[in-house]
Amino acid sequence: MAGESTPATGKTLPSGSMEVRERRKWGVSASEAVSHFGTSGMSVAAATAITHPLDVLKVRLQMQLVGQRGPLVGIGRLSLQVVESEGLKSLYLGLAPSLMRSVLYGGLRLGLYEPSKYLCELAFESTNILVKIASGAFSGAVATALTNPVEVLKVRMQMNTRSSLGPIHEMRRIASEEGVRALWKGVGPALARAGTLTASQLATYDESKQALIKYTPLEEGFHLHLISSTIAGSVSTVMTAPMDMVKTRLMLQRESNCAGLYRNGLHCAYQVLRTEGPSGLYKGGFAIFARLAPQTMITFVLCEKLRGLAGLKAI
Repeated sequence: MAGESTPATGKTLPSGSMEVRERRKWGVSASEAVSHFGTSGMSVAAATAITHPLDVLKVRLQMQLVGQRGPLVGIGRLSLQVVESEGLKSLYLGLAPSLMRSVLYGGLRLGLYEPSKYLCELAFESTNILVKIASGAFSGAVATALTNPVEVLKVRMQMNTRSSLGPIHEMRRIASEEGVRALWKGVGPALARAGTLTASQLATYDESKQALIKYTPLEEGFHLHLISSTIAGSVSTVMTAPMDMVKTRLMLQRESNCAGLYRNGLHCAYQVLRTEGPSGLYKGGFAIFARLAPQTMITFVLCEKLRGLAGLKAI
């Protein structure tokens, strides 16, 4: 049987070596599994709490001039308008469901990546970029399918400044007034976005680490994690901005009635292109980058640190 390459060095080891046998025991221990998913969820939640105001502004920017062309308000001006008219606390609308989603979605999205990659390695005896992309897409899609209702709730609360209801009451209201299916609005684009985001983010981070370790003096540690996560955040922003835009529009369907109903993600993208132009798909693009880039850096740097404290190997 062919050997396996180690994530940290890229060196090929015999399939019967002690390190490979040790790696194949991954996931057997319940405590290791809890630590694995727990460190992922905690790191994503911490990054989300820090960058949440940018997420609120991103959603507001994406809902500008629905069905229309025209000059858009920038993130700086919009942030001042929001704070002046709604108060500083408006930048933290939807924080509770956002954190709840981060622990669940983030834990699953990052936590499932390594087991998925591990199974692909066993099946194809390869650790190439395609395996990493497929593993990331799978883990992101599964995480989103399970947590879409919390994402819908978060987006609705970020736009609804008049509601004083808590997350549970708001979810009940959506289900009673629009049906339970409303909690899965935008799940198609959300799956596409999450799959693309996780695939581009984790695969880029993984490959960047490998390349930096191979071609630079950098070793496993803070600087390597910071540079790799910066590259991953930039790539994933460019890849996912249009899908994030479509997902937001579908989840806020009732708030977009002036533009007519979007039948699905493709119809939404077509309508945005037709009525708002190609730049319409990148509304809030700078806010997405301003949020996703630091969130990616915080997530990976913190996750690697927590994994080290928990006795787990680096991603």
